Amino acid sequence: MTSQPPLPPEQPAEAVPTCYRHPQRETWVRCQRCERPICPDCMRDAAVGFQCPECVAEGGKGMRQARSTFGGAVVRTPYVTWALLAINVLAFGIQQLPNDPLSLRFAMWPNGVAQGGEYYRLLTGAFLHRDILHILFNGWALYVIGPYLERAFGHVRYLAVYLLSALGGSVLSYWLDPLNTATIGASGAVFGLFGAVFVVGRRLNLDVRGIALIIGLNLVFTFVVSGISWTGHIGGLITGSALAAAMAYAPRSNRALWQALALAGALVVLVALVVVRTTAILGTAG
Repeated sequence: MTSQPPLPPEQPAEAVPTCYRHPQRETWVRCQRCERPICPDCMRDAAVGFQCPECVAEGGKGMRQARSTFGGAVVRTPYVTWALLAINVLAFGIQQLPNDPLSLRFAMWPNGVAQGGEYYRLLTGAFLHRDILHILFNGWALYVIGPYLERAFGHVRYLAVYLLSALGGSVLSYWLDPLNTATIGASGAVFGLFGAVFVVGRRLNLDVRGIALIIGLNLVFTFVVSGISWTGHIGGLITGSALAAAMAYAPRSNRALWQALALAGALVVLVALVVVRTTAILGTAG
């Protein structure tokens, strides 16, 4: 009887790694930073190989978000401009229905604001238009200069300048137009954008002669042609220019705070002017 040499000990099978986020999924891919196993759903492309979601998030914390020229988030697609254009075109289409269901109800009408408490008219009138030439001009202007300003200011700041310019035009109309005069049109907001382009151009040391000529010609047109609300145009121009100056010349230190204070301050001033004017109208009527 011969003795047999002892058998070598049995080697354990190598365990198949599983995704650290999905333990039921087998994987042989590991995160390049933390080396934890990750399945296809957890893989994030990296410069070399893949990273897990946590490492990608951690790496992004130290990166500064790209900002627009004057502090807003970088704008790749001017969604606000396209939305404003769509609203104006849609409203004009509804105005073409029999009996124009919008103009009478939403036009800027001083007596409706003061006597009826219909303060929404101060803004809604800026989304309505008289005829095809009216909306074509305002729509073209918004299409041309809107994206430029939206990229300079960012979505939120740009929308604030647009709406406050529209409100500024209506407020001057509220003060100076006859009480029974109804006005419509985005011209106040558009003139505000004209003024903003001029201010931004000066701030960036660009040639502003072109926009200055456009503003001058439109002001001449405003006062020469009858039936145009000069108050809406001038009010929008003043408001838009002032707000653009606040956006463009705000100190870099705490710039967002200064810009927010400027926008809020402008709104407070406009609301106060509306309150004072309403009080005066109602006092006179009484």
